[in-house]
Amino acid sequence: MRNAMALLAAMLMAAAGVGQDRSDARDRFAGAWRLARLEQPGADAKIHDVDCSGLFVFTRDGHASVQVMDRHPQAAKAAGPEQYSQGGYEASWGTYQVDERTHTFTFHIDGALVRTLVGKDLPRSYEFSGNQLIIKSTRADEHWRVTWERY
Repeated sequence: MRNAMALLAAMLMAAAGVGQDRSDARDRFAGAWRLARLEQPGADAKIHDVDCSGLFVFTRDGHASVQVMDRHPQAAKAAGPEQYSQGGYEASWGTYQVDERTHTFTFHIDGALVRTLVGKDLPRSYEFSGNQLIIKSTRADEHWRVTWERY
């Protein structure tokens, strides 16, 4: 009986630890992030900064929304095969799941200005550097990089 109680206690502590890992990962993302820099390839295939502003919000319960406005939309071009913006504006919301082991998160799109994104899972690589969150596509055919700063 004592062994069964010890085993039950160990299992409960292990389960709490697994949940805590997920919570810790979301805690690092949680909050509002200001767009500091967006880099993407230009027509010359060189990486250029895009003149834009934006906001990415992550909640602890796994929801997210992002908005980005290009200040010169007529000059905007897709950074890859996927279109994320329309008329120089990007807006989407949904849920996210973090995989700390691979340093990726998946943004599941529930709603977006570009309707072809709705229902898609967008995997992204991430790294934290000080008060910055740096996000890149995991797709080999997309070469953009976004740096967000915590508000």
